[in-house]
Amino acid sequence: MTGRALIAQALLPIVLRLTDHAEREIRRRAIALAWVEATIATPDWTAPDPRDPGLTRSFEAIATFGNRVLRVVHRPDGDDMLVITAHFDRGATR
Repeated sequence: MTGRALIAQALLPIVLRLTDHAEREIRRRAIALAWVEATIATPDWTAPDPRDPGLTRSFEAIATFGNRVLRVVHRPDGDDMLVITAHFDRGATR
């Protein structure tokens, strides 16, 4: 896991930490970190991960990206929030 930490002062009173995978994929997919923060802080909806109930999937339609739905998979990690991955989910439905 990466030591990189994000402090989302405006939206989250917690620190977001990214796994190496999340950091790589967010960069590769050109996903703005502000979108990841907003999706965790104020999701349109959430669901437990069906394979790992310790993980949460948060979903947010990103208006500035054609209302495509961003899925962020995360879990609490002490006082921080660990982001496992993030991607645009073509099949996301409530």
